[in-house]
Amino acid sequence: MTERDPALAPFDSLIGTWATEATHPMFDDVVPGSVTFEWLEGGHFVVQRSHNEHELFPDAISVIGAPESGEGLVMEYFDSRGVRRTYGVSLDDGVLRIWRDDPTFAQRFSATPARDGFDGLWQVAETPGDWRDDLRVTYRRRR
Repeated sequence: MTERDPALAPFDSLIGTWATEATHPMFDDVVPGSVTFEWLEGGHFVVQRSHNEHELFPDAISVIGAPESGEGLVMEYFDSRGVRRTYGVSLDDGVLRIWRDDPTFAQRFSATPARDGFDGLWQVAETPGDWRDDLRVTYRRRR
């Protein structure tokens, strides 16, 4: 068995497939979808794949692991719109955090994953420090 990167050990709790329901303040419906977390062969990265059942909500793939240089973890994000972003990511003391500190479009996500399900909230700031709720996602583990 390959030894996994110890910085990624907390992400073991996310491994598997989750049914999702997303809501957005500019959209009147709940969008179902799914997210799968899996170890990339070798144990140095976690791959996240998401699918949403509405054309306004992109499908995406992300790779979580150590940055090219520096400390901590990053999440490299790519989606079906052609968007590519780099986020900081952590899963410390049971809280999953994802953030991007761009001065014209900052984003942050927070959730407290549990074994069978959890809720997460994305927030956005188009002006530094002016945070507003954006996307809410409910995750339920598929068996």
